Order: sequence, then structure tokens, then C-alpha cells
Amino acid sequence: MGWQAWEVVSMNEAADTKPGTTSANTPEGVDWWNVTESEDKVDNLSLPLDVWSPLLPHDTGLSEIAVVRCLINPEVGGELCGPDTTPERDAIMGKWVRVGRNLNLEAGYMSGWLNVYYRRTRRQDIDLITDIRLLPEKEQPEPLDGWHQAHTSLRAGVLRIPPLFIWYKTGKTAGQMTSEEKAHIITELDVIYGKDVPWYGFEKLEPATLPEKGRVEATWLTYRRGVKAVPRAPPLHFSRSGNFKILQVADLHFSVSQGVCRDTLLNPCEHSDNLTNALISHTLDAEKPDLVVFSGDQLNGQGTTWDPKSVLAKFARAVTDKGIPWAAVFGNHDEEDGLAKDQQMTLMKALPYSLVERGPKDVHGVGNYVLKVKSADASKMHLLTLYFLDSGSYSKGVLDWFGFFIPTEYDWIRQSQIDWFLQESASIKSIQRPFSPDTGKDLGHNWQVRQQPDDQITPAVAKLAKPNALMFFHIPLPESYSKADIDSQTKKPLDVGLHDLESAGNAKKSDGFFEKGILKALESDHITNTIQEVKVIGNGHCHVTENCRRVKGVWLCFGGGGSYSGYGKLGFDRRFRVYDISDYGETIRTYKRTEKDEIVDDMILAGKGAPQLTV
Repeated sequence: MGWQAWEVVSMNEAADTKPGTTSANTPEGVDWWNVTESEDKVDNLSLPLDVWSPLLPHDTGLSEIAVVRCLINPEVGGELCGPDTTPERDAIMGKWVRVGRNLNLEAGYMSGWLNVYYRRTRRQDIDLITDIRLLPEKEQPEPLDGWHQAHTSLRAGVLRIPPLFIWYKTGKTAGQMTSEEKAHIITELDVIYGKDVPWYGFEKLEPATLPEKGRVEATWLTYRRGVKAVPRAPPLHFSRSGNFKILQVADLHFSVSQGVCRDTLLNPCEHSDNLTNALISHTLDAEKPDLVVFSGDQLNGQGTTWDPKSVLAKFARAVTDKGIPWAAVFGNHDEEDGLAKDQQMTLMKALPYSLVERGPKDVHGVGNYVLKVKSADASKMHLLTLYFLDSGSYSKGVLDWFGFFIPTEYDWIRQSQIDWFLQESASIKSIQRPFSPDTGKDLGHNWQVRQQPDDQITPAVAKLAKPNALMFFHIPLPESYSKADIDSQTKKPLDVGLHDLESAGNAKKSDGFFEKGILKALESDHITNTIQEVKVIGNGHCHVTENCRRVKGVWLCFGGGGSYSGYGKLGFDRRFRVYDISDYGETIRTYKRTEKDEIVDDMILAGKGAPQLTV
């Protein structure tokens, strides 16, 4: 079993709380979303000691480290590949646990399997590991007191590079340590590939166990001190003035390497993944979104994401570094390099400020879920619904001469997902719209309704209806290329943006999600109301397609490529789509911000100023 076999478990520690938030005993006047609700603490005594699972919040220390090279896969060889031990030694120091990541993975098959092992123990009379260093042959820590060497080199089996050894220091026993000392003991080891960041809560040990050379990516041993509780996202909420902003990041196409620039005039352009994260960081500073949506193909696939965990460690770093909540859906490339979407979802849930959900297991795909955005006042009224669906990857393919699967057709949203969406939509309660926030302290149910001018969404009088909704999935529907609605005033097609720079990217087959799902889910059950609940569908997949087209009253919008690592077109600036929702969910505005900070195609999709619906 490995890290992917365990769900992440969060602990109710001070580090769980986002900076600026308060405890559950919040004094009157503190914003409701800044309250961290108490949770049951993890019982560390229930966590297994003999299983390597670095997402588990172990505070139990390590007692011994070894390095073993094996000429056969240790998952097959079992005890033949493990360090020497005895039952008596296991009882005292703990059983050997293999870090399930091959240090020689990038060195080639002939180098064999090289793994780090450790013992973990809850005994109070065993000296625990407090520090680790990597040193060349014939070097040792000074002073040497308390230090021990794992005798096999971390480069065993690799020719023409000097040996490198783990040295680890044992200090006091758990019974002798203060709580502060216990919080800084070594509690986990892991391995990461590539030159980018380690997994959240871990630190790299210098130098690389296998240096970068040509197409060989560097390999790093990483470690964690204590328990690094993952910061959680606060509940999604509108501002007090009724605004909520979403930034869509489409098609990152990140790799284990630092990335290769594609189709750009940017010069110099090296390490495209890092350049893209820098661009995202700049855009976040300019836009200050409340939520970031990654709309699929976070991973490049195509053989370059051969270790998805190393890629997932960095893909959202620009967002998490700023403490911004984020959600994601899967694209067609995300599962191409061997790690199932269930396992990727477990990893993404373990990242800071993540809001992703696995979704029902009896529904096709992974990542069908709903997020609700609420009002800032005491009523916590549900004012905006965000649907996320898994549009799949490939439905059909062929095997080439070497046995590799070559996809020939894209997947599509299936009937079970249509049924799930209709069920979720039916469960959304109607509210009185337009919404006015409660201005009292404890009168959340006694808010008043504003009277506003007549338009498509905001009527002259209040109405009972579901909140507006946006939906995100990766591969577009066939209807994204259907004939656009005609603006009743200008008599022009409602189709804004570029869409003729590449061929249609939709699946050729369909279970009819648009007709059987989107158009059937109305915002109100009232017989005279035929307006759909979902006002906008946001897709990725097509990097140089970035238009919004209204079809039968629903806007179908593309994000446009925002990454230097994905294909583009010379002269086509990278860009990100923004959804700026105001008037407590009534008005939906969109535009794109380019790499040159240009605002492109600013338009109103719903609310006052939007093109009228024709019934």
C-alpha cells in the first residue's frame, strides 16, 4: 500500500486556521465565515505504524533509517528486498516501512530498485530521529555524537556519480521530550522528482540523490517535521457589497520537468511551468478572485507526467501561496500517465485551500460535485451555485505496434451524470430574488427585497427562484458549436471572442446533456418561468478558442489557453477568463485578462445589461 491508499485526515490544530480567522468561540460581530468549527482530533494511536502513507498526520517519530537496493521490484520481492531484522528488533524499534518511491526510477531499469526504509515506534524509551543530512562518501557530521549512517549509498546502482549517504541523528526518547521538541521530530519521508517544489509540508534534502542530466529529471529525498496541518478554505461567500469573482485557469499542461515553452513570442522562454505560475500569480494580484477554477488538463500527460504526484505538488502553488480557495475538474490528459483520478483526487484534497470533491461513486467519472456561495450577512443565504463535472477523457482508441493506447475519440458526459445533475438541481431551494442582505445582527430570516428595474433576470417585483448557477467541465458540448442566439436589439449573433483558430473540440457522441439536463433544469417551477438555472457553462480543452456563445439562452464559454506549456498560436496571447458576479448573484459579467494585462471582450451574460432572452 502507498500514499494513494489513504484519504487525507486533517487535524484541528491552530495551523488549520487561515490567518485572520478565529476559533469557534467567536465574539459577537465577527464574520461568520471566519469561524473555524471544532472537529474531533485524529486519534494518532489508530494510525498504522507499518504502512507508508505520507498524507496521514503522524506525530509518531522514526527510530532508524536504512537504504536497500534490490534487483527485483520490492513489491514482488517482499522481505527478500527489505533490511535485515529480527522479531525482537521489530518489537523494540518498530517494523521496517518502505518508502514506496524508487530513487533509481530515472536511472534506468539496469540500476535496479533503490528504496529508503524507516522504523516508526510509539515506545517512550527509544531515541527518536531529530535531524537528517545527505553527505558524500568519507564526510560525516561534526560533532558526530548521536549521528548514524545508513550504509548503502543513495546512488547505488548508478554509474559515474559519487556516492551519497543518509546520516540521521537520534536525540531524546519521546518520554523525555517537551511538547515543542516533539513537534520538530522527523515524522515522514518521501521522494519527489523534478526541480520544483516538494509536497506540502515537506522539505527537500540537498543535494539531489540523482542529479538532473539531459532528459533525466532530478530525484530528491524529502522529509516532514511534526505534523503540517493543511490550511482549509473558508466557506465561499459574497462580499458585503454583493460581489464574488471567479478566475478560470484552463489547460496548464504541467510536466515533471519545469516545462517546455510552446507557440509563444515570449523571449526568452524557459521553464514554462514556472513562467506560467508566475503569470498566474500576477493575474491573481491584479484580479483578486474569491475562487480559482482549474478547468482540466492540469497534467500534460503524453508521457511527461510520469509521476503525477510531483506535478500535482506544484500545479496550484501560485494559488495556495496566496491563500485563495480553488476547485478543479479533470481533463482528457490528466489520467494518461498511470495515476487513477480517484488517487489524484485524494492528493488534491490534501493540498491547501482545496475545495475539490470526489463526488458520488455510482455516477460516471470522478469529480462531480457542487459548491454553494452564500451571502455575507447573518442569513448565510445560498446565492450562487457552482456545478463541477467530469467530462471524461477518451471513449475509444487503438493499440499501436508497441502496445500503447492511442485515443481516437473524446469522452462525453454520461446519462448517470445527467441524472445526478437533475437531482442536485431539484434539491436547490428557491429564494426570494433579488436578495437584500440582513442589516440586523440576528435577523437572518427577516431580510427585505429591493425593487429594481425590469430586465431579463432582475424583475420589477420579487420572485421565488433558484439562485443563478455556473457550471465547469473540460471537454465542450456539441452545442458549443451550434448556431448562436440572435440579439433582439442588434440582430447579431450572440457570439463574442475567437473560435475559428482551431477545429471543434467536442466529443462526437453525446447522451444529450444539453437538451436533457441543462435546458430541463429551470430556475423556477412556476409555469410562466422558462429560464434555465445554469446561465453559463465554462470549458477548457481548446487553447486558442476563447469565445462565449449563447445557445437557447445558455452561454457556453471557453477559458482560452493560459499556459506557456500547452499548445497555442504565435501572436495569440495567453489569457484567463474572469467571471465577476455582482448584485448578490443576479449579474454575471465576464472578460479575459491577457498576459499583457489587456482586458478583452468585457460583457454581461446575465442580469441588468445582458442581451434579452426571447421566449
